Amino acid sequence: MGSAVGTEDAGDMDVFVGRLDPDMCVVTAAAGGERAGCLVGFSSQCSLHPVRFAVWLSEANRTFRVARTADVLAVHLLAREQRAVAELFGGETGDRVDKFARVRWREGYGGAVVLEDAQAWFVGRVLRRVEGGDHVGFVLDPVEWGGRRAASAADAPEAAAGPLLRLADAHAIRPGHPAD
Repeated sequence: MGSAVGTEDAGDMDVFVGRLDPDMCVVTAAAGGERAGCLVGFSSQCSLHPVRFAVWLSEANRTFRVARTADVLAVHLLAREQRAVAELFGGETGDRVDKFARVRWREGYGGAVVLEDAQAWFVGRVLRRVEGGDHVGFVLDPVEWGGRRAASAADAPEAAAGPLLRLADAHAIRPGHPAD
């Protein structure tokens, strides 16, 4: 029998969550003359018509502090072999390191920071922010997108880029929050 709703024993829920292996993404934000970015494991399409996407940022994260006043965010998918980029955005804090000095990037729609070597990316207008525990959800309206193309029309985009970085690939990256 499982734990009752509202109890502190999360053991049974850990069984469920432990089975998940979501795609990881890098979320970047720019506002008030600052840039920030972090590795994110909580994200999903959340509407079909119109298309909407939600990303969840930790309140302990510098990216959250910049994103809370940003008009747009950029969301980037990485290939498994881009582990160094994942380690930079997941294991370092922008409070100590200029992550953008170490990657190729350009300005996108609305001043968004777009990582040029991402497998796929989009810029989304922030429609709303939703509190959800120790993370805040940002519901995004995609307004610009791009990514690596397949070698031919018959190739699937995934085949051209290889498998995407997933939680299991990034599990050993220790978060670079300033509190550590």
